[in-house]
Amino acid sequence: MQLYNTLSAEERAQLIDEAGKERLTLSFYAYAKIKDPKKFRDDLFIAWNALDALGRIYVAQEGINAQMSVPADQFEEFRETLEVYDFMKGIRLNVAVEQDNHSFLKLTIKVRNKIVADGLNDDTFDVTNKGVHLKAQEFNDMLEDPNTIVVDFRNHYESEVGHFEGAITPDVENFRESLPIINDQLQDFKEDKNLLMYCTGGIRCEKASAYFKHQGFKNVFQLEGGIIEYTRQIKEENVKSKFIGKNFVFDHRLGERITDDIISQCHQCGKPCDNHTNCANDACHLLFIQCDECKSAMQNCCSSECLEITHLPAAEQLRLRKGAKVGNKVFRKGKSDALTFKNSGQLPEKPLAKVEPKGIRQKIAVKKTLIGKAEHYYTKSKIAQFLLEKELSVGDKVLILGPTTGEQEFTIKEIFVDGKSVDIAKSKDQITFVLPFRIRLSDKLYKIL
Repeated sequence: MQLYNTLSAEERAQLIDEAGKERLTLSFYAYAKIKDPKKFRDDLFIAWNALDALGRIYVAQEGINAQMSVPADQFEEFRETLEVYDFMKGIRLNVAVEQDNHSFLKLTIKVRNKIVADGLNDDTFDVTNKGVHLKAQEFNDMLEDPNTIVVDFRNHYESEVGHFEGAITPDVENFRESLPIINDQLQDFKEDKNLLMYCTGGIRCEKASAYFKHQGFKNVFQLEGGIIEYTRQIKEENVKSKFIGKNFVFDHRLGERITDDIISQCHQCGKPCDNHTNCANDACHLLFIQCDECKSAMQNCCSSECLEITHLPAAEQLRLRKGAKVGNKVFRKGKSDALTFKNSGQLPEKPLAKVEPKGIRQKIAVKKTLIGKAEHYYTKSKIAQFLLEKELSVGDKVLILGPTTGEQEFTIKEIFVDGKSVDIAKSKDQITFVLPFRIRLSDKLYKIL
């Protein structure tokens, strides 16, 4: 039986659009003792593939960690596939604050040594001996206690765009780096301080809370369900948010806005901004913060060197990166000398600017008219395909809008119809043109008036 993906991301996106069904982005985790992770992985793939559930899932002998996209009308059927296992009965599913039908486009389930890499080799460490879970209001109350130390157990690129007031935000690139740093920093507070911790969905600080109890800390607490569940609770209970800014998430959206505070800067010009971009250079893909102006000027690139490379023929780009070890750049997110205004560690708590909460990307206030819809994006050649509803000419300023793509404004320099370059394309023409960023089938093409 098929236990792997056979469709590309583009093919899957097209099927999702054609189905016309709403999907739910969610996450969950559970620490448990799993004897045969490989069989567990295969059983999950068979059950979830049948439901058209997509996502990125890690399983190990210590449990499961999942970020997923599930058809909304099969949510209960999906829950039933979890209830089969005793350790997942009644498990909390963290439903995303903002939804996107294209948040995940493949079902990837991988067997790992651990679901959260911690760098520990200690057989006496019991990950299930966790700290006390706190709900949103309880967490807020403890933040007010002067006897409390609060620690952000996320990475530098996450905390930079949003964090809790007064939190220690370690300048780390992964979870395993933070454990010894925080342990060393707080040695003098084991007995008398409340150690309060949080992360995105709860999985990292659950392991961290067990680790610090193992290290002898007496009063260890964690935010139940992480920032995702905290946000749901404060909205339902009308509780004031002690979290400021945006919550970074690990899917195509790259963020959910929690408050209208912008606490970070564009890494290229220093303008208040908290929108992440993946560098368009396939040999880089560095994750960094980029404002709309720099995005347009730099064409989604992190540096002039990367911009020059993206303008080379596809074959030449492939030749340049052949054999190069570029994986570290992908996972060392946001660490580059080219990023002049990158900040880590001690982060501001006062906002640099405010935005209206209108989703991941703020609406661009321009007069525009809808002229077409996306049909395809040819990744290797970086060519977009649209079906026109109205006329389009070379030199026209256009805007591409989409829930994942955001808002991209640029000037049309060349249009192709049936493979031939034209100055004017007409209604019902299927057009293509070079585009430095990926588009999706939910994207719309507008002419700026």
